[in-house]
Amino acid sequence: MTASKDEPMTCEIGIEQVGGRALRVARWRLDEPSDHPPILFFNGIGANIEAVAPLAEAMTDRGFIMFDMPGTGESPDPLLPYNPFTMSWTAAQLLKRFGVDECDVMGVSWGGAMAQHFTLQHPGLVRRLVLAATTAGMLMVPGNPAAFTKMANPRRYIDADYMNEHFATLYGGLDKDGAAHQKDSHIGRLKPPSPRGYVYQLLCMLGWTSAPALPFLTKDTLIMMGDDDQIVLPINGKMLRSLIPNSELHMVEGGGHLFLLTHADESIAKLRAFLDAPEGEALKAA
Repeated sequence: MTASKDEPMTCEIGIEQVGGRALRVARWRLDEPSDHPPILFFNGIGANIEAVAPLAEAMTDRGFIMFDMPGTGESPDPLLPYNPFTMSWTAAQLLKRFGVDECDVMGVSWGGAMAQHFTLQHPGLVRRLVLAATTAGMLMVPGNPAAFTKMANPRRYIDADYMNEHFATLYGGLDKDGAAHQKDSHIGRLKPPSPRGYVYQLLCMLGWTSAPALPFLTKDTLIMMGDDDQIVLPINGKMLRSLIPNSELHMVEGGGHLFLLTHADESIAKLRAFLDAPEGEALKAA
C-alpha cells in the first residue's frame, strides 16, 4: 500500500513475509526507471523506517529499500533471537522478492555493522558500500560514557521529554541545515521498539567484529563520520579506513551521530558524488 498524506513518506510500505520472518518494509521508486542501482539501507538500533525517511525521500533518482528490524517500528516481535548471518540472508531474500540483483548498501551506526556483514556475506549483490557513524564491532574505541548509558535505555524512543533533555549528550553535533532538520523533527518520527525487539537487536551483535574480514572486502567504500559524534568517536572511522582497502573517509565538520539528518545537504552531496561516479572513479569523487 502507499503511505497516506498524513505520513511523512511517499513510498510503498507494508508487512512482507520473508525468510520465515514478518518485516515491515518500505520501498521508494523501485519500479521507476533509473540509471543507478537501488540502495539497501540498514538502520540504527531501535530506529524505525520513519527516522531515515527524509534521506530516502531526498535520493529521488534511485530506488531505496529499508525495513524495520523484528520488534522495531511496526515489525512484529521476533519469536527467536537472530544474528548477522540470518538477518543478512533474510535481507538477500527480500531483494530477490523485489527483483533486485544488484544494489548499493548503506548502514548507519548499528546498521553500519549489518551493512558490513551483508556485503561480506553476499558480495555478488553489492556494488558499493556506504558506512555512516559506525564501527568494526567489538573492536572499537568506546564513545562518551554518558551517551552510551543513555543509548542503552530504550526510554529515548518512548519519552519525548527524555530524548529532548538528553539529545545533545546522546548525539552531539550542530544543526547546520536549519529548521527542517531540528531535533524535534527527528523525535517526532520515532516509534519505540518493543522490549524484546530492543534486547534481541542488542544481542544480535554481541561479540561480533568485522575486523579480520575487512582487509578482504573489495567493494569501493565511503566511510562517513561526524567529528562531534558522542556515540561513535571519529577514530573508529579512521580504523575502518585503515582496514578496508578500497575506502575513503569523509569527516562531517560539526556533525554528531545524526549528521545524515542535521547535515543533510552535505551528506547527500557526498553520497551522490560517490554513488554516481563512473566505475573505477567512485573513490576519486568521494
